[in-house]
Parts: sequence; structure tokens; C-alpha cells
Amino acid sequence: MSPLEARKIIGALANGIDPETGEILPAQSAINSPQVVRALFVAVQALDKAVKRAERDEALPGNAGRSWSDTEDSELLKAFDAGAQVKAIAAKHGRTLGAITSRLVRLGRITDRAEIASGS
Repeated sequence: MSPLEARKIIGALANGIDPETGEILPAQSAINSPQVVRALFVAVQALDKAVKRAERDEALPGNAGRSWSDTEDSELLKAFDAGAQVKAIAAKHGRTLGAITSRLVRLGRITDRAEIASGS
């Protein structure tokens, strides 16, 4: 079960609805006690954050957040020195534009990330 599916079920329960039938749960149901309802809403908020984090992570390039190897540093410098566009370098390395420019600063090829126009 995905966090999104779990969120839908818990959200329905938090609102006093049977997630399988769509019917309103009986008032005397344990799920309708104030403490349980509060706990369910806290769980819904946590799952919302997890879903957003998962969506963000899926949108990032494959190597985002990973450490750089010496080989990858060498390839980055070689491509940059050859005049390759930062956007193309980022795609090749599976990194964000920000990661590429930050690495170029760290490796001493540029002094400030602002030296690289976005994607150039």
C-alpha cells in the first residue's frame, strides 16, 4: 500500500466515514472518540508530508544528494572546460543544475554560483 492510499483511508476514518462503503460511522464507534480522531488527523498530516517528500524525490535526478567520486569530478571538469552547457552536464551526471554549479565552485572553476546563468 502506498502512503497516498493509506492517507485516503485514514482521512476517511478521521472524518467519520467508512473508507470501504462511504457510509458514516456510528457515533458510538471507537473511531469517533475525540482522541482517536485527533490521532487520525495527525497521521493524515504526516502522510501528506510523506507523499510530498516522495513526489519531490521522484522529480529529482537519479544522483541528487549522492556524494561525488573523483572520477565524476574529473568528468565534470573535463566537460565544463570543453565548453559543455551546464544543463547538459547536469543531465549526463544525473544531478541538479544547483549541484553542478556548487561543485564547480568547490572545485575552483568558478568563484560564485551566479557566474553560471541557469542552464547555460
